[in-house]
Amino acid sequence: MNKLKIAVIGIGNMGGPHCRDIKTLPRCELTAVCDTNREKADKAAAEFGCQAYYDHRSLIAKAGINAVIISTPHYDHTVISIDAFKAGLHVLSEKPVAVHVNDAQKMIRAFKNAQKKKPDIQFAAMFQQRTFEHWKRIKSMVSGGELGKIVRATWIITDWFRSQRYYDSGGWRATWSGEGGGVLINQCPHNIDLFQWFFGVPDKIRAFAGIGKYHNIEVEDEVNAYFEYKNGMTGQFITTTAELPGTNRLEIAGENGKLVYEDCKLTFYKNPESMFAYCRKTEDSFGRMKPEKNETIFEPAAGGAHKKVISAFTDAVLEGSPLIAHGSEGINSVAMANAMLLSSFKNKTVDLPLDGDEYEILLGKLTAKSKFKKNTVKADSIDMSKSF
Repeated sequence: MNKLKIAVIGIGNMGGPHCRDIKTLPRCELTAVCDTNREKADKAAAEFGCQAYYDHRSLIAKAGINAVIISTPHYDHTVISIDAFKAGLHVLSEKPVAVHVNDAQKMIRAFKNAQKKKPDIQFAAMFQQRTFEHWKRIKSMVSGGELGKIVRATWIITDWFRSQRYYDSGGWRATWSGEGGGVLINQCPHNIDLFQWFFGVPDKIRAFAGIGKYHNIEVEDEVNAYFEYKNGMTGQFITTTAELPGTNRLEIAGENGKLVYEDCKLTFYKNPESMFAYCRKTEDSFGRMKPEKNETIFEPAAGGAHKKVISAFTDAVLEGSPLIAHGSEGINSVAMANAMLLSSFKNKTVDLPLDGDEYEILLGKLTAKSKFKKNTVKADSIDMSKSF
């Protein structure tokens, strides 16, 4: 195989940019596009010089492709990926890989079944923020032990502002039946993925979610969560789509010092020795160590991150090189998001691994009881680059 023949399924705010990225990659060929909206599919096919399909099953059967990129509304990720795996196709799914844990498990099972017939089949997730240099540096420092034992991680990620018009631009947006949640399932999968990439999945979660607190929507637009790990580490995750100007600050406290990332600056306050050792031996009741301060300035994250994920996916298929994020890892951020909502609705601490059936039952009740109606405004495709 000299080129990977790819189809993009879902030509919306992300599908269009994915098509443009594929056209610039020499080892890819955009063979087809698919959308249930015929006008969108036909327009994209004319623009990119490929075949249009209006049903993913017809595409899989007839398009002569090797791989699909799924950028549809969230619930469809599961059905489309399972059908693709059954046909032996490689899959790259947009985030979140699924709305709830049970669906994510179905995708993983379908992938593993496909591996039995085609051992080199690939399953990737579009977690492009893992390519950002500042997050890679933090991952390296945490995994490499520079901070020693991690005791706390606090992420205030409140710069995901979305206006009412944004929510009104699609009838499926910010509904339990159409999207399966709000800020946790739409904006924050990247941050939740990074959190578990750095520190692993917590063992307990207690969260409080504001449902339509600031917008005329039926899902969460504010969340305050507390995480506990078996090793004693704690975490806090604070997010909303309502704050302006908002904050993006990650603070990690370890025995060897404190790491802070904010406004493109990574600052490491390095202790001269372990704070645990100092605590045990100092005779000063109010003792202090003077940390060494090291700062690194990073360039603001620019475009091209999604393209890197698609390129890595292509190389993985063609030559077996590593993916940026394996699709099966996507279940971790889904589980954490589900646990935060379950904790809030049940008003209790939730243990992980998550009881997928309990959350699916809750989500089913929310969907069934929903009588939410909203005025949907006609809007052109949103320039999502402002969000990256």
